[in-house]
Amino acid sequence: MTADELAALQSAAATGGTPLRVLDVRWTLGGPAGRPLYESGHIPGAVYVDLDRELAGHGEPRDGRHPLPDMGDLQAAARGWGLNDGDIVVVYDDWKSHAAVRAWWLLGYGGVADVRVLDGALPAWTASGRALSTGTADAENTVPGDITLRPGQLPVLSIEQAGALPASGVLLDARAAERYRGEVEPIDPRAGHIPGALSAPTAGNLDEDGRFLGAAELRARYEALGVSDATPVGVYCGSGVTAAHDALALTIAGFRPALFPGSWSSWANHNELPVATGAMP
Repeated sequence: MTADELAALQSAAATGGTPLRVLDVRWTLGGPAGRPLYESGHIPGAVYVDLDRELAGHGEPRDGRHPLPDMGDLQAAARGWGLNDGDIVVVYDDWKSHAAVRAWWLLGYGGVADVRVLDGALPAWTASGRALSTGTADAENTVPGDITLRPGQLPVLSIEQAGALPASGVLLDARAAERYRGEVEPIDPRAGHIPGALSAPTAGNLDEDGRFLGAAELRARYEALGVSDATPVGVYCGSGVTAAHDALALTIAGFRPALFPGSWSSWANHNELPVATGAMP
């Protein structure tokens, strides 16, 4: 959704329309920390969401760096953000939506019917000439909600299913191409990709302003990779966060992708599993 559309939703909610909750999901691997950025300037009314603490579980390395959180914990967090059943939820970050999509996917997985991503992220809001709020008052004044999450509303892949998918469908790797090829691996214990997976870096989903391409363009992109309405498609990335970027792009294009939450950080820690390198699947 655009900044203008978000502003219109805010005005409507303030005058008795459908309640709206805006979530600030600023996060990047290695920092800077998102909460100070939120406090220094955020969309009015937004509540800060801590990706590492609230949008991910914590387990063994073989589970991956950002496994899915316990749904009870996520529900408690969502209630703390002020979410109620039936609310419209808009998520944003300042990283071309790479972090915000984690909240979009998780809330959709939990059954929230109307979750939207601010297209162009925070820069789109400021470019529209609209003001930011500072400090913590918006969060402190949030009234806790009573939303009920129902996990399982979006498809996921287990590690076994991810490994088997290329034989019957399309498995997409959302990381940068050099990580897919195994030329660099700054984080995980092994370099390369899941055998049979195809490279589909998230940068290919966006235009030069950091906005998602249109549905027709995205559909053409993914059809060129073999995705079709009759073909199952799955996505993964490094730790399951930015895979949701490809998942959103595929959804815009009219497909129904499954996400492998453990992603490469899980696969690479299973030394018994094979690894492919180079540009070919």
